[in-house]
Amino acid sequence: MVTIRSEAYTFDLSGGRLCLDLANTVSDRGSAAPVDHLRTYGDLIAWAQQAGAVAPTVARALLEEAAARPEAARRALATAIEAREMLYRLFAAVAAGKRPRPADLAVLNDHVPAAFARAQVAIADGDFILKTDATEDDLASPLAPVIQSAIELLTSPDVTRRRTCAADTCEWLFLDTTKNRTRRWCDMKVCGNRAKMRRFRSKH
Repeated sequence: MVTIRSEAYTFDLSGGRLCLDLANTVSDRGSAAPVDHLRTYGDLIAWAQQAGAVAPTVARALLEEAAARPEAARRALATAIEAREMLYRLFAAVAAGKRPRPADLAVLNDHVPAAFARAQVAIADGDFILKTDATEDDLASPLAPVIQSAIELLTSPDVTRRRTCAADTCEWLFLDTTKNRTRRWCDMKVCGNRAKMRRFRSKH
């Protein structure tokens, strides 16, 4: 069923920004057998709830709506995957010092009106912020905060801190917040340790 999760998977949120965490929902991108963790609408909502893009009550309502309208849920999932791949290509190009493809910028711009139609000014910790929330009445609305996240990163000085994991088969995206900008791995406990083990074995 469209609302059932395809696997028991805990998403890795090491990207540092919501948009990068969505882009990283494919494991082993650089391998011959990448693994897509968004195979059902239920997977998408599980990611969105874990990443903080939707509140638990909204997540439950969206799953109920998806169960009642499975074809619309499939379209919403396809839209999310298209957006994910666009975001990956766009930020991977930035990390490599290249200009993003015009087609990818066009897809991002296509999402802007829907995302900002749901945005509102709010106060958080005494500061004014632009807040974009998913809503119970729109199956595609979990994308709205993701698109806002992408725009904020692209127009921020932090975009120069965008990196791609140095592991041969990983290629996940992350924001390098180290002082000297020397971070190489999406997660030192995973890809970093694997690289250390490979170096150790090659020496012995």
